[in-house]
Amino acid sequence: MSNVVVERIDEANANTVEEVAESPKAPVALTKGPPSKTDGTPQKQRLKDSVCIVTGGARGLGYGIALRLAAEGATTVVLIDMNQAELDASASNLEKELQEVLGEETSSTGRTFYGLACDVTDVEKVKDTFRFVASNLSPNNRIDILVQAAGVVGQTNLLTHEVQPDNFDFVMNVNVKGIFNGCHAVLPYMLAQNYGRIVNIASIAGKEGNAGMLAYSTSKAAVIGLTKTIGKEYASKEGSITCNCIAPAVIKTQMVADMPPEQVKYMTDKIPM
Repeated sequence: MSNVVVERIDEANANTVEEVAESPKAPVALTKGPPSKTDGTPQKQRLKDSVCIVTGGARGLGYGIALRLAAEGATTVVLIDMNQAELDASASNLEKELQEVLGEETSSTGRTFYGLACDVTDVEKVKDTFRFVASNLSPNNRIDILVQAAGVVGQTNLLTHEVQPDNFDFVMNVNVKGIFNGCHAVLPYMLAQNYGRIVNIASIAGKEGNAGMLAYSTSKAAVIGLTKTIGKEYASKEGSITCNCIAPAVIKTQMVADMPPEQVKYMTDKIPM
C-alpha cells in the first residue's frame, strides 16, 4: 500500500514545520460548528471529516486512542511525540491496523496517520506544530479534537524527602506545562470554528494520591484542576467547545513496565477486582 507509507521527516529538515508555518497555503473558508453531525450517525462515521491531534501518540494509551479516532471516521490523525523514527513506525503500523479494523469498509482515500516530533514542554514549538497541522495536513484548516496523552512518571517508589527536586520539576514540566501548552495552542482554532473537543489524560493518582509517586500524583492532580477550569471557561462561550479529562488506574503500557515492581504492586493491590 504505497499510498499509506509514512514519510520520514529527516533531521536535516528539522525546521520544516517552522518554515511551512511562515508561508502557509491559502486558507480555506472555515466551516463553523462540528465537521459532521454526531447524533444518530453510525459509530464508524461519527467523527467523519474530523482532524485530530494526539500527543504521546507513538505508543501506549495515545496509540490506542489514535486508532479508535480513525476507526470512528476521523479523516486525519496526527501523532505527536519526541522520536521521529518511532512516530514514523507507529503511523505506518496504525494504517495497517486501521485496515484490519475496518475490513472491507476501508476506503482508498490515502493516508490517515501522520507523525510529527515535538517537545510539548516548548510552547513555541507546540504552536508551530499545530499551525503546520492546520495549514498543511488539515483539508479545511481545522483542528477539531486534541487528546493529550503525553506524560512521564518520573522517579517512583520514593518517600517525599527522597525525591530529587530536579526530577519533580521534570515531571511537572511535561505533565502539567505540556498539557497547558497544548490547550493554549489549540483553543484559538476551536474558537474560530466554534467547535472543539479537548481530552486530557490524568490519572487516578491525581485523585487519590499514590504513595511513592509524589511528583506524578501532584502533576495529575494539577491536570484535573486545569481541565475543570478550561471546561468552565469555554462551556459558556458561543459554539461548542468542551474540555474533559480521563483518570485511568493502571494500564499495561511500557510506561508501567518501566516502573519498579514494588510500585506497580502497590497500585494494583488497590484494585478490588
